[in-house]
Amino acid sequence: MTERAAKARNYFLEGYNCAQSVFLAFCDLTGLDEKTALLVSSSFGGGMGRLREVCGAVSGMFMAAGILYGYDDPKAGPEKMEHYKRIQELAASFRERNASIVCRDILGKIAEDKSFIPSERTAEYYKTRPCAKMVEDATEILERYIEQYPVK
Repeated sequence: MTERAAKARNYFLEGYNCAQSVFLAFCDLTGLDEKTALLVSSSFGGGMGRLREVCGAVSGMFMAAGILYGYDDPKAGPEKMEHYKRIQELAASFRERNASIVCRDILGKIAEDKSFIPSERTAEYYKTRPCAKMVEDATEILERYIEQYPVK
């Protein structure tokens, strides 16, 4: 496990959601202060507000990739195309490791809990959820991407 992935995992174990944990681990590269990063990514935990849609770790990876490689011109056709290609590559890498980028698929039976109330972070919680590993995986995937395609 890389140092950054360990950092992201530790954020998750401290109680931050999966998206926050990944996104926060890249603050040194994105230039965002921690509070802003935490606020921006706070809605994406549990597969977007516990809806169990796109895995929060994947969303955190995508948000960091957007800041590092994204575009800001609405008429930037080639840049938009290149960025969507990048996001699909990152998703494919995550899917290769975990069979899906969808929270409910990754969690299986656990995802049947449709409450908006976050689960209490207990020892049992951590035993039954693969979320810490998802956080590590998303962080490592983006790290490797950055190594291959340095940020300009």
